[in-house]
Amino acid sequence: MHDDNQAIAVEGLVKRYGDLIAVDGISFEVERGELFGFLGPNGAGKTTTVNILTGVSLPTSGSASIHGHDVVKDSFRAKESVNVVPEVSNAYVEYTAWNNLMFTGALYGVSRKETARRAEELLRAFDLYDKRKVKVKGFSQGMRRKLVIAMALINKPRVLFMDEPTTGLDVQSVIAIREMVRDLNREGITVFLTTHNLAEANILCDRVAIINRGRIVATDTPENLKRAAHSVQVVEVSFDRADAGADEDFAALPAVKEATRLGDKLRLLTEDPSATVSALTRYAGDKGLKITYINTPGPSLEDVFIELTGIGKPGGEGSGG
Repeated sequence: MHDDNQAIAVEGLVKRYGDLIAVDGISFEVERGELFGFLGPNGAGKTTTVNILTGVSLPTSGSASIHGHDVVKDSFRAKESVNVVPEVSNAYVEYTAWNNLMFTGALYGVSRKETARRAEELLRAFDLYDKRKVKVKGFSQGMRRKLVIAMALINKPRVLFMDEPTTGLDVQSVIAIREMVRDLNREGITVFLTTHNLAEANILCDRVAIINRGRIVATDTPENLKRAAHSVQVVEVSFDRADAGADEDFAALPAVKEATRLGDKLRLLTEDPSATVSALTRYAGDKGLKITYINTPGPSLEDVFIELTGIGKPGGEGSGG
């Protein structure tokens, strides 16, 4: 039974490649107009899921639909309302920005006149209009990413899949692209964003599903993810010399949940970074040690996984993409 408010519905989706299970019976829904994050480490099954939802590959079992159209049985109608912004640019570098957009419009069966109108509108909106006659090979990474997003919008999709949209970009481009994603979503486009960047999911998404080893381990609001993240802050420290038996001392410090060694550094999971830093300073003073390095890098995705799910450290042998 299709709910009209659902942009994407996935039920018991499985994808096998021989003995490898890339997606292991996942189910979730994305509401219309939602900015939905699909978060997980590389090899967790994110790309495989998107490939099934966008009709690039077929599921082994289970079902998925876009706006009520089954991606296998009614693939033409399902594909009609979606488009994809791939992580790696699919623009033709020998073409100008303008020609890339005209070509994409033709691919999607948009009339030439409408494509030209949309192309101008998008290039102006994305601040690329002055560069419309420049071949893409002369574009920076940030400009290419903007162009690829413009190409994906030429057929006015109602659902936009974005694969790691800010990976490898400089800070200014990251900010610009994130703002662009927000604007598109405000215009009513449902955005399905895959990322391995916890901060990005926190900043952008209404809801986030976390996938690990082909299974969804949590679906939650970024607020709750943040809460989990907050209870696993990280402090990294190293001293000018090793101190025998120090590890037990560190694990016993106030607010420290766990202490692990990373080379010459010590990584402490804590609920209160500032108390931990003060305790480390006192400890160093008492033992006559000098702190040579101290940092609070923020929790990793893995730390948050463990906190949310109680599952042991993810990683190890992941499946494809």
